[in-house]
Amino acid sequence: MTTRRDDRNVFWRSPAGLTLCVFLAVAALFLVLEHGAHLLGAWPLLCLLLCVGMHVVMHRGHGGHGSDGGSGDER
Repeated sequence: MTTRRDDRNVFWRSPAGLTLCVFLAVAALFLVLEHGAHLLGAWPLLCLLLCVGMHVVMHRGHGGHGSDGGSGDER
């Protein structure tokens, strides 16, 4: 007997999960509205952090730099 994805108890669909999502959305809205000037001043740093984060996440799939992943572009 296999369970479908819809049959599982998913936290985000529970009342507590929905309440948490709404609370986080309202908190993010207030953070942006009240501290927008600070966020705009930190925009270059946030872009750099985003690039580093994407680099780390994207390398998770093939083992990182120097791995023998067989990509075919050997030099």
